[in-house]
Amino acid sequence: MQVAKDTLVTISAKMYNLQGGLLESADELVYLHGHSDIFPVIEKALEGKKPGDTVTVQLEPEEAFGDYDETALIIRPETDFEEGVEVGLSYTEIRGETLDRPYRVTDIADGVVVLDGNHPLAGIGLKFEITVKNVEPVTKGMEATGNDDVVVPSFLQVSDKPLVSNFIEEEEEPADEKTLH
Repeated sequence: MQVAKDTLVTISAKMYNLQGGLLESADELVYLHGHSDIFPVIEKALEGKKPGDTVTVQLEPEEAFGDYDETALIIRPETDFEEGVEVGLSYTEIRGETLDRPYRVTDIADGVVVLDGNHPLAGIGLKFEITVKNVEPVTKGMEATGNDDVVVPSFLQVSDKPLVSNFIEEEEEPADEKTLH
C-alpha cells in the first residue's frame, strides 16, 4: 500500500541541522496522512511512497518552525515570578497577565528574567531523513481527524503559533546522539 490521504503511516525520522548534526530522532511514529499533522513539505514528499522507501527533505526556516521573531522576547524583573523560576521553564501567564503563547525562560541575570516565545528551532534550516515503515488504511470507526494511536512528535508538528518543544539540550551527550523520548 502507498502513502495517500487517510492512511495511517508509520515512519522513523531523523532531524538534522544543515551542518549535519543530529538534533532529534524518533522511531515508530504514526500519523494520519493528508490532514496537515506534519510539515506540508514532508507530507508532500511522502505522498505515494511505500514501506521501505526513504526520503530526505530540507526545510527552510519558514517551512519549519518559522523565522526568528525578535518581538517575541519578554524581559521582566525576577520579582514578577514565584520563587523557583529557572532557565527552561515555560509560562503562559505572568502575574495574572495571560501571554499570547507559551514563553520559555532563556536567561536569568541580575534580577532580570528573559523569556522567548519563539520555538527553539525558529530561524534554523533543517534536514529530515524519513523512512516509511508501514502504511495501512484507516479502519472503520477511526476518526477522520486522527485518534489516540496517532502521535506526532513536536519536531514534526505543524502549528499556527510557535510551539514549546521537548527539544533536549544536555551538555553531556554529543549532538549526534540526542534523541527525543
